Amino acid sequence: MLRLHGIIGRADDKAYARQLHTLEHHGGIELLFVPPQDAGRKRFRLTTDRGTDCAVSLDRDEELVDGALLYLERERAIIARFGEQQVWRLRARDAASALKLGWHAGNLHWRVRFEGDHLVVLLDAPVDSYRARIRPLIESGEIVERGDV
Repeated sequence: MLRLHGIIGRADDKAYARQLHTLEHHGGIELLFVPPQDAGRKRFRLTTDRGTDCAVSLDRDEELVDGALLYLERERAIIARFGEQQVWRLRARDAASALKLGWHAGNLHWRVRFEGDHLVVLLDAPVDSYRARIRPLIESGEIVERGDV
């Protein structure tokens, strides 16, 4: 269990921009999705999107906000996000289409997991920004969208 005490800053602070950008390109950003019922609490325990068990504690004068930077080191950062993780489920028509989808997902550094024959994209932005990147595959029928968004 990783103990996180206090808020370092915000993920959009200029002071952390370069380091967070580098970490993002190396897969070092973990998101801690905080459900609405825990958003006002000063102590809670949750697991990041990458499986890190975190015990969070805040001082009385601290208020958790969406985008709060809770942990920062050379190899990784943990950022709080409010609400549930939004996902986008995709299914390839055939093996060749699956290779194309996998190439795009990897090249675009999408965070994904696999559920059977579905690629589940963990969304960090509106789904339309993701959809735009593979629009030709969707329009050709090579990739089919499956619910959740």
